[in-house]
Amino acid sequence: MGRFDFLRELIFNPQIKVLAELRPESVVSVLAVAAFCGFIIFLVYRFFNRGVLYSENFNLLIIMVTIVTAFIIITIGTNLVLTLGMVGALSVVRFRAAIKDPLDVGFLFWGVAAGLTAGARLYPVALIGTAFIAVIYIAFTMARFDKRAFLLIIRYGNAAEAAVLSQLGKINHKLKNKTVNNNFTEITVEVKVNKNNTSFIDSLKETENVDNVVLVEYTGDYA
Repeated sequence: MGRFDFLRELIFNPQIKVLAELRPESVVSVLAVAAFCGFIIFLVYRFFNRGVLYSENFNLLIIMVTIVTAFIIITIGTNLVLTLGMVGALSVVRFRAAIKDPLDVGFLFWGVAAGLTAGARLYPVALIGTAFIAVIYIAFTMARFDKRAFLLIIRYGNAAEAAVLSQLGKINHKLKNKTVNNNFTEITVEVKVNKNNTSFIDSLKETENVDNVVLVEYTGDYA
């Protein structure tokens, strides 16, 4: 057999080309299960996202990734020629979109895993795995543990330095940034808040020469 005989047989011999026949209803069932799993991930991300900003486009991307992955797995599992072409095509794809939140990477992998198992027609694995991850994530999100991290930004006159430091000494804090000008000082500190107890903000705001006090949830995105 010559060098290209095998490829010629692979392309023109239908017994080699088609490894499995898929009925339309089977394709629809695969895509339906993938879409259902993607929708569950969509809802979890929509209502239990712990990031600073919620991205609707990224959430829709999760559903698309789940369905597209299942579609690719169907193709790979039914046609050897398209499998080889798919591998070559995907090898040149480069994704350059920056993902800032590590949790978003986890959601993407979750969608890919659901699409893989649904495309392989392992429906119980896809459904049970998606439900199990959703329950675990929601449980940890609802627990919130004891304390949450926040960034406290205080802008005050230079004369109020001692008073502000005295107030900060009453809470657990860590200095992140400090800007000093001729007339004012602005500091950013990381604080731990227990059960949404933010009464210390009122004490700081009532301090003489304090202009502004801002509290923002901190998820590690601050630079």
